[in-house]
Amino acid sequence: MRRLGKAMDYLKGILSGLAAIFVAEFVFFWPTLGGEKATGVAVLKILLLESVLSPRFWIVGVLLFGLFFAASRGSTVLRVLFFWIPTLTVSALGFLIVAMYAYLFVISRHH
Repeated sequence: MRRLGKAMDYLKGILSGLAAIFVAEFVFFWPTLGGEKATGVAVLKILLLESVLSPRFWIVGVLLFGLFFAASRGSTVLRVLFFWIPTLTVSALGFLIVAMYAYLFVISRHH
C-alpha cells in the first residue's frame, strides 16, 4: 500500500509540473502569436524558444507548480477542483497541441 502512495505522489508532482509548464507557455506564447506577421513552423519554434528562455515564464511556471502541488495535498473537494480537473485538462490539451504540431511537421516534410 505504501508503494501506491509513493507512486501517486510522483504522479501528482509530474502532473503539477506538466500543467504548470503548459499553462505558463499558453500565457506567454499565444498572445505573441496573434501579433506576428511571419508564417510557418519556424516562427512557432522561435516564439516557443523565446518564451521558454524568459524569466517570466519560469516564475509563472514555478508559482503554478506550487499552486497545483499544494492543491494536490488538500481536502478531497479542493483536490478534485483545483488539482485533478485543471492538471488533467491542461495536460491533455497540451499533449494534443504538441501532437498536432508534430504531425504537421512530419506531413510537411513529405511534401
